[in-house]
Amino acid sequence: MSRSPGRRSASPSQLSLFDPAPTPADAEAPAASEPDAMAAVYEDAARVAARLPEGLHLGTSSWSFPGWQGLVYARRHSTEELARDGLAEYARHPLLTTVGIDRSFYAPIPDSDFRRYGAQLPDGFRCVPKTLHAVVSQTLHRSQAPPDEGQGAGRGPAEPNPDFLSVPLFLSRVAAPLLAAFRAHAGPVLLELPPVGPAHRLPPRAFFERLDAFLGALPRELSYAVEIRERAYLTGEYREILGAHGVAHTYSYFRTMPSPGAQAEVVPVSNAPFALVRLLLKPGRRYEAEQRRFHPFDRIVEPDPAMRAEVARIVCEAAALRIDSFVLVNNKAEGSAPLTVRAIAEEVAAAWEAPAAAAGR
Repeated sequence: MSRSPGRRSASPSQLSLFDPAPTPADAEAPAASEPDAMAAVYEDAARVAARLPEGLHLGTSSWSFPGWQGLVYARRHSTEELARDGLAEYARHPLLTTVGIDRSFYAPIPDSDFRRYGAQLPDGFRCVPKTLHAVVSQTLHRSQAPPDEGQGAGRGPAEPNPDFLSVPLFLSRVAAPLLAAFRAHAGPVLLELPPVGPAHRLPPRAFFERLDAFLGALPRELSYAVEIRERAYLTGEYREILGAHGVAHTYSYFRTMPSPGAQAEVVPVSNAPFALVRLLLKPGRRYEAEQRRFHPFDRIVEPDPAMRAEVARIVCEAAALRIDSFVLVNNKAEGSAPLTVRAIAEEVAAAWEAPAAAAGR
């Protein structure tokens, strides 16, 4: 993973946080002499990034949060502005070397949008796009209100999804756009399987058979990671299926799952050619409550040192195996995803340096 300071250099066009709100014209063409509000943030982050193992990609689940002013963005922008054009500034941050693309869970992304994202990103920057919910959801709902990280796709009574793990649908609605318009920046494709509950959940045997057939039919030009949200599926058979297809398990920090470290005891890091960690919701918590409590996501509200230590162990094990690892953080993990990324980077750096220091190297 490149850590070239040239790629992460700060832009002299960014305004100071203490300047008055710019007019639209000012925002498009600020004076070159204005101080760079992010210089100190970038310098601090670059010092930590230089201590991290090669192959580690840290980032956030998405990027369009106005509350990240001063953490990721020099000025306050609207959610819509950041969603459209925020990746360019996001990718300047030395610790943010990957990002999740959540919107592809809800609807296919047009090729033009993928190309716009790619134009904002530096070479080698790989994103983690989600698979369309119609492919990965065991059930669908009559009301298709936008879902969230704690729910399935939509609201209302659940009905069996006839397209669950449909290979033709995946190829046409997920793989084809990625390969046509975003291949250079496509990292692991995330197969996030929403929680179902016992009333509608496939029995483990039926689920494993369908997952095995699905993974075996996917195009090898892309890499994949499965995120299960049902504890009943976290078994040795699940591990063997993933290993047979070179697919990673996603070590999730989520309300219905055991901790990432406990998941790694069932599916070890060595089971796949890369590792993916996603930090979403503390086990047992609810999305809506944490959303209200943590907004506007500009500070750590509830740090979890145990979780950070487990992530560091997973990442350092991947580095020792010389395989890439991706860590994506949601604001609802601790309150502010960029600050959690910074804390985890420090934890990883200390853990990675400790063996060398003990050996006197």
